[in-house]
Amino acid sequence: MFVDEAKIFVKAGNGGNGCRSFERIRGKVYGRPSGGSGGSGGAVIIKADNNKQTLIDYRYNKHFKAENGKHGSSNHKNGKRGRDSVLEVPPGTIIKEQGSGLLLRDLRESGDSVVIAKGGAGGRGNSVGHDATQGKPGEGRELLLELKIVADVGIIGYPNAGKSTLLSKLTDAKPKIAGFPFTTKEPNLGVVKYYDSSFVVCDIPGLIEGAHGGRGLGDRFLRHIERTEILLHVVDISGFDGRDPLVSYDKLNDELRLYSRKLASKPQIVAANKSDLTGFRRNIDGFRRHVKENLVEISSITGDGLGELKELLKRYLDDRPGEGRK
Repeated sequence: MFVDEAKIFVKAGNGGNGCRSFERIRGKVYGRPSGGSGGSGGAVIIKADNNKQTLIDYRYNKHFKAENGKHGSSNHKNGKRGRDSVLEVPPGTIIKEQGSGLLLRDLRESGDSVVIAKGGAGGRGNSVGHDATQGKPGEGRELLLELKIVADVGIIGYPNAGKSTLLSKLTDAKPKIAGFPFTTKEPNLGVVKYYDSSFVVCDIPGLIEGAHGGRGLGDRFLRHIERTEILLHVVDISGFDGRDPLVSYDKLNDELRLYSRKLASKPQIVAANKSDLTGFRRNIDGFRRHVKENLVEISSITGDGLGELKELLKRYLDDRPGEGRK
């Protein structure tokens, strides 16, 4: 199950109390102070890990607490520090404060981490001129986790345009494929291998009119291609889905602009799909007059044009290092 949002509560450990004790000295009522200090509480750390793909670990388990620090004891023995609680999330996870929506950290790359709740300081043991003190409470926070998939290429298009079939032919991914709309219900990732290099492709579910405002969960799907370097716009040129190819192309770009100007400004390569169907030749000339650049005629069924498409994608990625994921 693909989960890209989660609300959780984290609590760092409390600091241990300092100890109040005195050494016994023969012949004296009061000995020297000998209380050890308490250990600090463990912190809550959130860390990005490539082995994690979704936020499903936080769908049902929503409360996470680090260990409290141990109390100090006599003979100057300090308490042990509490163990940290480390939460692993997929790269691309954004951490926000619930309620205010304040962005706390964006964990883009595997290995990125943040101490999201600090452990309480341990109390001081008694010493000459000072009495023992109690430990401080650890921080507690309510958080919203949002996942934005990290990929090089984002595949967009209307339902039934052939996006999932294309992903399966370009990569080793095995998305669910069927001859009816809305087969894809969650983003799918795949790796395209091209000679001695590779890049990651993300296929999001088919978009519909009103997607920018959340219709059909479109706003959540669009979020997953915000970090991509380039968009691969798949259009059914044959008209098999009952849509006019030019209208489909323009309306989907309108949805991108309404959602985010930054997303709409990303470079696009247009995959004019279904060249194996009879209606393709009837519509392609008019479509080419409208979309003149970065257009590749393909068939995701027969594989025609996929070599040219891979080459064009790789060329664009080489020319635009790191711009799209900012």
